[in-house]
Amino acid sequence: MIMIVIHVKAKPKASKEYVKELSPNFYEVAVKEPPEDGKANERILELLSKHLKVPKSRIKLLRGTSSRIKVFCISQL
Repeated sequence: MIMIVIHVKAKPKASKEYVKELSPNFYEVAVKEPPEDGKANERILELLSKHLKVPKSRIKLLRGTSSRIKVFCISQL
C-alpha cells in the first residue's frame, strides 16, 4: 500500500468552494462551513476525496484539526 502525505491550507467560511493545487502535495481548499465542531474539516475531506478521486475512507487527517494548515494522509493500493 502506498501512503501519500499532503498539506492543505484551509479557508473556512468562504463564499465559493474550491480545491486548488498550489504545488505538488500542497493544496488550498475553500469551504463554506465554519471552523466549528469539525464541520469545515469534514467538508475539506469530502472535497479532497472528489478532487483526488479517492474514497473518503482512504483519507485521514493527521495534524491540524484546529489549524489552517492541515496534514492529510492518503492511502492508495
